[in-house]
Amino acid sequence: MAEITSATALRAMMGEPNRLTRMKIRDRLDEQARAFIARSPFLLLATSNEDGSLEVSPKGDEPGFVAIEDDRTLLVPDRAGNNLAFGLMNILRNPNVALIFLSPGTGETLRVSGRASLHDDAEECRRLSARGRTAKLAVRIDIARTYFHCARSVLRANLWNPDQWPEPMKISFGRIIADATEGDSAMADQIDLRVSEGYRTGL
Repeated sequence: MAEITSATALRAMMGEPNRLTRMKIRDRLDEQARAFIARSPFLLLATSNEDGSLEVSPKGDEPGFVAIEDDRTLLVPDRAGNNLAFGLMNILRNPNVALIFLSPGTGETLRVSGRASLHDDAEECRRLSARGRTAKLAVRIDIARTYFHCARSVLRANLWNPDQWPEPMKISFGRIIADATEGDSAMADQIDLRVSEGYRTGL
C-alpha cells in the first residue's frame, strides 16, 4: 500500500469538492443548525493538547442540553463523570475544538469547530441543570465554522436501523480494573455492581 504524503497527491485521488458543497460551510448557526442542536441528545467533543495528542469525549443528556447563547456561541455542560478530565485539561492547553452533534433517526450530522473556554459561573451552571443537579462546568464554544455532514456514513452503518443492530455488548469495568490490579472475579463483580448503581442513581 502506497502512503499518501502530500496534499497534491491526495487531491489527485479525491478530486476537488463541488463548488456548491463549499457553500454549505458557515461561520455561525443558521435556523436549521439551531433546530438540530435543540433536538440533539448527544455529541462528540474533540480536543487536542499542545503537542497534538487528541481526545474525543461523548456528551449526552436530554435533547437541548446544549444551550445556544447566540448564533456564534454554545454552552456545553460538563457533568459528573470519571474525573479524568483529559478533554478539559486539553482545552486549558489548546482551545481549538471540534464537535459532532447527532439526532436519533436523522442521518445528517452537524459539525462545529471553534475555540473553547471553561467557566464555573454559578448562573450559567444553574442554567445548564438537569435532573435537579447543576452542571459542574460550562464549556463555552466560540464558533468559527459549522456545517451539516451528509447522511452517507450513518446510512452505511445502519446506525438508526434497529433491525441491523447487534446484540448489546456488556462492558465490564470490573474485569479491566481487576486485571490491572491482579484482583479476582469477586472484586470485578463488586466494581461492576457499583458502576451499575452509579448509572441508576448518579446521572
